[in-house]
Amino acid sequence: MAKKNIFTDAFGTPYFLKRLIIFILGIVSYRRFNGFNKLKITGTEHLVDLPDSNVLFVSNHQTYFADVAAMYHAFCSVNNGYLNTIKNPIYLLNPKIDFYYVAAEETMNKGILPKIFKIAGAVTVKRTWRAEGKNVNRMVDMSEVDNIMKALDNGWVATFPQGTTSAFAQGRRGTAKLVKNQRPIVIPIKINGFRRAFDKKGLRVKVTGVKPTMEFKPPLDIDYDNENAHEILHKIMTAIEQTEDFNLLHHYDEELKAKKSEQKDS
Repeated sequence: MAKKNIFTDAFGTPYFLKRLIIFILGIVSYRRFNGFNKLKITGTEHLVDLPDSNVLFVSNHQTYFADVAAMYHAFCSVNNGYLNTIKNPIYLLNPKIDFYYVAAEETMNKGILPKIFKIAGAVTVKRTWRAEGKNVNRMVDMSEVDNIMKALDNGWVATFPQGTTSAFAQGRRGTAKLVKNQRPIVIPIKINGFRRAFDKKGLRVKVTGVKPTMEFKPPLDIDYDNENAHEILHKIMTAIEQTEDFNLLHHYDEELKAKKSEQKDS
């Protein structure tokens, strides 16, 4: 597989261009996370001693771009020795440049701004179950899987197992299969409040005074030899708190159904 060098990343993007884009987007987005709203970050102590490659971050997803932008701020801050804070934006002068994120190709090709985000480190994939607002059923493009593995071989990668911003959506087994085959260090991220603070794209501040949270959890304990993809996926979805056990509305609906059933029987 391709390797990065002192001038370009694993996909041939010049580092000077990535640094420039991360710096500009970081400055533009900074007040969204430490001004209009106050992002609370916890658990970045788990990132300090991680290796430079084969680290996979798995996260729930609430907006198209704000989630990833906040991760860039957190990673750049940790890269400069600041833990659980983004109060000193000087970290943008020395960004974490070997960081990639998995994104839907359809999303990253809509407009100029997403294409700029794409240069910063997007590894694009075509959704196998949905495209252009319609349900589809297509095979996984193995070249896209190779690109994710290439990114892991050369840096850190963030992915969203649900593949959608909908809360408590089903996790996709492709993430678990990748984990099973590549055997990365897996760091769960739990985010909250982004959906309330920003619009769906994550480009516009919807409400001010919100305190979104981003929690980095300890690496998952995965038995790569004995756990199957289903077990790994369940472990991931539990860690990012997206199983039905965490869905309070689901529990309320179930209790309501049970009460109605009792009333009918009585």
